Amino acid sequence: MISKIIAEDLINKVYSSLQDAEKIAIVVHVGPDGDAMGAALGLWHYLMTIEKEPTVISPTPYPNFLSWMPGANEVLIYENDKEKADNILASAELIFTLDFNSLHRLEEMAEAVSNSPAPKILVDHHLHPESFAKITISYPEISSTSEMIFRLICRMGDFANINLACAECIYTGMMTDTGSFTYNSNDPEIYIIISELIKIGIDKDEIYRKVFNTYSESRLRLMGFCLYEKMQTFPEFRTAIISLTQEDLSRFNYVNGDAEGFVNIPLSVKGIDFSVFLREEKNRIKISLRSQGKFPANKVASDLFGGGGHLNAAGAESYTSMQETINTLLNALPDYQVFFEE
Repeated sequence: MISKIIAEDLINKVYSSLQDAEKIAIVVHVGPDGDAMGAALGLWHYLMTIEKEPTVISPTPYPNFLSWMPGANEVLIYENDKEKADNILASAELIFTLDFNSLHRLEEMAEAVSNSPAPKILVDHHLHPESFAKITISYPEISSTSEMIFRLICRMGDFANINLACAECIYTGMMTDTGSFTYNSNDPEIYIIISELIKIGIDKDEIYRKVFNTYSESRLRLMGFCLYEKMQTFPEFRTAIISLTQEDLSRFNYVNGDAEGFVNIPLSVKGIDFSVFLREEKNRIKISLRSQGKFPANKVASDLFGGGGHLNAAGAESYTSMQETINTLLNALPDYQVFFEE
C-alpha cells in the first residue's frame, strides 16, 4: 500500500485542470538529467493515453545516454527551435513544470513560460519552490520527481493508463536521481513502486545497462583523467574536489552527459564523505555536490553559491573563475567540519 502523500485538494485540482485542457506543454530545466527526462516523458506517455496533445520542451539538449528513452526523439529543444517552442508555449492550455523550483532554471526559456497565459502546474521535489505556478506540488521528502509523477497518476485513478513506455521513463528517473538507489532511497514505498513497474513489464537490468553501459571511449578516458590528474582530496575535511575546465573537456571531445556520475566516484574512497564536481561552461561553473551520512551537501550549496537540493545531493552555479570557486570551497570547509564530528 502506497501512502497518499500528495494532498487530496491538489489531486483534485490537477484532475480538473486536465479535463479543461487539450494542448499541454511539459517543460524541464536546463541540462535535463534522468529524473527530469523520466518525469517529463512519463507524463507525456500518460497524457497521450488519455488523448491529450502534449509536447515536452527542454531549454537545452538532454544527455546522449538518455536518447534511448521512449519518446525522447519527440522532445523539442528550445535553443534549436525557439520560434516553434514559443508558439507552443503561447498557445498551450496547460503547462507542467517538472523537476525545478524556480523559473531561472529555464534560462532563456523562462520568459516564454512566464508570459504564457496557460495555468502552470509545478511538480518537484526540491526545497523552497517559487510561487509562479497556479498549482504547486512540492514534496522534498520524495526521492525523485518521477516518483511524484507515478503517485500523481495513481491518485487520479489512472494506474491502468501507465503503459510500458511510461513505466520505463518513470523508473529511469527514479533510478538516476538516487544514484541507482544508493542515496535518498531508504523509503520502503520506493520499492513497492518499482515492483508495480516491473509488473507492467519494465526490465530494470536492461534500463541500467542502457543508461550506464553505453558511454563513449572518450568518456572513459575523461574519467581516468579526472581520477588521476584532477581529483584533489582533503582527508582532514573528508572531502574530494574534481574540477574540469573547458580546455580539459575539449581535450576529451566532451559531449553533453559525458561527466554524468563523476561526482559520486570519490565517495568510494575510504574516509571521503563529501564530493564536489566543478565543470566550466562559457560563463559559469556548474557545481554538483554529493555526500554520505548526515553531511548537508545542500547547505554548502546554498550557503556558498545560492544553490540547493537534498541532504546528500545538491547543485549550484558559480560566476567567478574556476580557481576562485575552488578557493571559496576550501576556505569554507573548516566551517562545516562540525557535521563530520556528529
